[in-house]
Amino acid sequence: MTTTVVVGGNFAGMTAALEVKRKGKDQHKVIMIDKSPLFLFIPSLIWVPFGRREIKDISFRKDEILKKKGIDFKIAEALKVDVKKQVVITNNEEVYYDNLVIATGPKVKYDAAPGVEEFAYYVGTPNGALKIRKALEEFKQSPGPIVIGATQNAGCMGAAYGFLFNIEKWLREQQIRKKVDLYWITPETFLGHFGIDGITGGETMLKSFMKMFNIHYRTEVGVKEVKRDKVILTTDEELPSKFTMLMPPFIGVDFVSNSPELKATATGYIPVTDDYRHMEIPNVWAAGIAVDVKLPFKPGKVPFSGPKTGYPSDETGKIVAENIIRVSEGKTELKKKSWGKIPGICIMDAGKKEVIILSDKLFKPRKFAIMIPNIFYDFSKILFEKYFLWKTKKGYSYLP
Repeated sequence: MTTTVVVGGNFAGMTAALEVKRKGKDQHKVIMIDKSPLFLFIPSLIWVPFGRREIKDISFRKDEILKKKGIDFKIAEALKVDVKKQVVITNNEEVYYDNLVIATGPKVKYDAAPGVEEFAYYVGTPNGALKIRKALEEFKQSPGPIVIGATQNAGCMGAAYGFLFNIEKWLREQQIRKKVDLYWITPETFLGHFGIDGITGGETMLKSFMKMFNIHYRTEVGVKEVKRDKVILTTDEELPSKFTMLMPPFIGVDFVSNSPELKATATGYIPVTDDYRHMEIPNVWAAGIAVDVKLPFKPGKVPFSGPKTGYPSDETGKIVAENIIRVSEGKTELKKKSWGKIPGICIMDAGKKEVIILSDKLFKPRKFAIMIPNIFYDFSKILFEKYFLWKTKKGYSYLP
């Protein structure tokens, strides 16, 4: 029996673990290590501050489904790996493996600039989303200017745009929109770059959104410092702010940085070939955010990164699982699809409206790429949320 250990249990980790077990059946033992017993549908966190979702609506315990599918789930913190002994060291025990899948997701670099951690909010965690909800309740009693955006080196622009349009909608619903100067700041070279060099018509569409919703914006800027009442940009412009939400950069987790044998990049990501196998260690694989992705474009005056979203994470989890099975069967031809060649499928929420983003490849060159605005309701995003939660709860990892 071949033992595959998966470290991390959200999009990429759940998919990889379920697929290895489904395809390998009794010939494969699968062990998942994750410090959280919950699966969280992270894209819907932007709705939590506004009361459209509670955390319980977008999460579920994963131990029951994993047990049902024959996967051994260990709630523990993976501390480091010894690749020579083929053992993952956790805070509880040592776990041996034949194949290791690193699907650890990101660590948020809150110290991207002075004051970011102290004075800016971040919507990308349950605790962060709930803190924002509380802060907004206080804000509406005494409204003022708001700054939303991303710091230098950030990559998750789509979520920040989504939060921007949701808070604009919320301000109108609270009947305080006229009292608020709303600012968008981004290191992108142009609106709608998204870390993928843009989509045809995207910049024009977002410029029209900014004009329509009366949102002031600054592109090619970083954050020099955040203070309690203002955001100082790298251009030295000072924007007054009574509420600030910023997307900081992502870096690799401590498990990776504490394991020098993994030979990770300076930012803590795993170097892999197009089959998601470690470049130098044949029985180590990476999926999702843990993958080192080479960007095909050069940022402008301010550095920023590319997106590592749910769909590519799910896809790389499937590719890793398929290749582990092929290797165990003695096959030498592995499935290959670089991150940039995975289709771009994303739904950007725009405050109870949405923009559907589709492309045949995430990165250029592409054969087609389109942004489709839905100005009536964000039913596609809701439908995707319900579908993904349903398929994951059921363990139907093979579905798209």
